Amino acid sequence: MNNRPMPGRPGGPMGPGGRNSARLNVEKPKNAKQTIGRLLKYIGRSGTLFMLLLLFMLITTGVDLLGPMLQQKAIATFSLVDDRLTVDIEALTSVLITMAAAFAVSAAVSYLQGLVSAKLSQQTVYTMRCDLFRKISKLPIRYTDTHRHGDLMSRMTNDVENVSNAVSQAITTLISCLITIVGAFSMMLYYSWQMTLITLVTIPVTITVSGMLGKFMRKFFVRQQRLLGQLNGQVEEMVTSYKTVISYGKEDEAVEVFSGISDELRRSSISARVWGSIMGPIMNFIGNMQYVALAITGGYLILTGRGGMSVDKLQAMLMYSKKFTMPVNQVANQYSTILTALAGAERIFSVMDEADEINEGTHALNTADIKGEIRFEDLFFSYVEGEPVLKGLDLTVQPGQKVAIVGATGSGKTTIVNLLTRFYEPDGGSIKVDGVDIRDIPKEELRRAIAIVLQDTVLFSDTIRQNIKYGNMEADDEAVRTAAATANADTFIDRLPENYGTMLAESGSNLSQGQRQLLSIARAVLADPRILILDEATSSVDTRTEMHIQQAMVNLMKNRTSLIIAHRLSTIRDADKIVVLRDGVIAETGNHEELLARGGEYAKLYQSQFAGVAT
Repeated sequence: MNNRPMPGRPGGPMGPGGRNSARLNVEKPKNAKQTIGRLLKYIGRSGTLFMLLLLFMLITTGVDLLGPMLQQKAIATFSLVDDRLTVDIEALTSVLITMAAAFAVSAAVSYLQGLVSAKLSQQTVYTMRCDLFRKISKLPIRYTDTHRHGDLMSRMTNDVENVSNAVSQAITTLISCLITIVGAFSMMLYYSWQMTLITLVTIPVTITVSGMLGKFMRKFFVRQQRLLGQLNGQVEEMVTSYKTVISYGKEDEAVEVFSGISDELRRSSISARVWGSIMGPIMNFIGNMQYVALAITGGYLILTGRGGMSVDKLQAMLMYSKKFTMPVNQVANQYSTILTALAGAERIFSVMDEADEINEGTHALNTADIKGEIRFEDLFFSYVEGEPVLKGLDLTVQPGQKVAIVGATGSGKTTIVNLLTRFYEPDGGSIKVDGVDIRDIPKEELRRAIAIVLQDTVLFSDTIRQNIKYGNMEADDEAVRTAAATANADTFIDRLPENYGTMLAESGSNLSQGQRQLLSIARAVLADPRILILDEATSSVDTRTEMHIQQAMVNLMKNRTSLIIAHRLSTIRDADKIVVLRDGVIAETGNHEELLARGGEYAKLYQSQFAGVAT
């Protein structure tokens, strides 16, 4: 496509006409297991890093599990003989050297583990972010018209960042905890199966409590992420509409709306944090109760001489019990991070699960061979079900013909262009270019044959040269200059300090509105389209510049099929055909003189525009 897609319909940022905005903001619950599975698939794409991370965690966890055993052996070197304390210095020294070496290895491997973990998390979110951006680029226009742009940006930034934090922290913790639980349980069985049974009694309690709390807490984190998306949407809307807000003196109202959403996010975040933090203390309490029960049982076994229990073994057993319950507490402490990441991942995957823009076309189309005949046959279309915009429209545009489409606001003018470029799909009927249904033409080829100059100019934060070359990236500098001259843009460009190398601010805000429109027209000239669409392309320029543009347009439209959406009827007097729309149907057609003589809908529109001038 040679220019940015037009908005589907006038209205607010929440969709056509601002309808159904509340319904679109509802966050549907997702399947947490499915979300975790999809996240693991992304992690699995970096299989080598993941296996290396797993190896490092096995080493560090293994060394950590050796700690209580080595301490038990160190204590065992002390003995009481005839009321005298004796120490096996040689054995104690050997144990201490082994402990020092083990801890040194653990520290080094932990450092490497941190590096690999960071690389794995960044590689994972890089892949996810690229997939999400690629998905957004393939979404139907209807989707972007009915979802707040700030919310989409929030999914790309905040939600992805939360997933990154979970991968670098929570995933590592989960795997390490799993290894620790298995290792600690094995060592506990080795020392005392009786005391291990007591530890197992607390597991169902832990699982039940954590499951109930998790199910209750999850809704707060989902709501928190949804509100964060709304907040970003409000900020994006405020920034892009800043001039309108201050020109109407609505600063206080904008602050009030922002404060309302921000306050709701604050309260939701507090609830999420409070309930997310309560998991740790509860798990600590259960773990401490288990520790007390083990200490009592171990003391009883030593006093009664059962189970081969001794002081050094009891000490090791108690430490392993702590290591057995510690992973649960660690997971509890990471629970808020995990839930936030899952909520963000659900929002990301909800976008990825959207259907791509329909592109079933298989009929190859050579742009150079297009003649430009366009037929709209029995066309029906609705943005909102039950509210038709086009009602059985029939229109034929001959190759090279210049056709103007006029009518009151909401009559369906822009909708015709949206359907021709396949930004939207018709509910009924068909559109044919040179006798071929456009649904049979690949969208890329169809849009390459069409250039659009919008009323709302779209420029990028790049040089003037690159903005013009957006119409044809392979064009050389000479072609760019010729296109600018055709659009009468070369005069003001040559006056700029860096000429065509001048860097534009965001949306070209360092140029006047008229200058931005001239660059947009130059871009269309460079695209050299077979079909040209002008959506009130000269409405933003002064009368003298408009005359120059009109002269350039005459050359540009020669031997090209041109559709002109017009509000200022003075710009379409020389059109080959003028089509007047009313309530989604064609009210009348003809040239300027014919329609004025007929005294119908067009004559009324014309007279209403020029009555003040005549007076």
